[in-house]
Amino acid sequence: MESAIDPRSGRVLIRPVSGQAYATSLRVHCSRALSDLARYPVGTCFLLSAKLTDRQGGQPYLYAWHGDPVVVMKKAAVKRFVEERRRLRI
Repeated sequence: MESAIDPRSGRVLIRPVSGQAYATSLRVHCSRALSDLARYPVGTCFLLSAKLTDRQGGQPYLYAWHGDPVVVMKKAAVKRFVEERRRLRI
């Protein structure tokens, strides 16, 4: 996952990294602390354990529990991680 600016609202959002199995437009529900610019600047990449869900038949989204550990990754590590786990896009 990575932090980015939402072009419509101007707020910081967390989204899947480009090249992963999930589209970057897929919503992500996770800890609000990841969107805190005082802690993590825009563009910070995170390694999160996330699950694809569609609570009560709604739109699918990725859910990462707020209590799970947060691992900040450098761009090179993210690139290697994505290459090692490349799959078809959902």
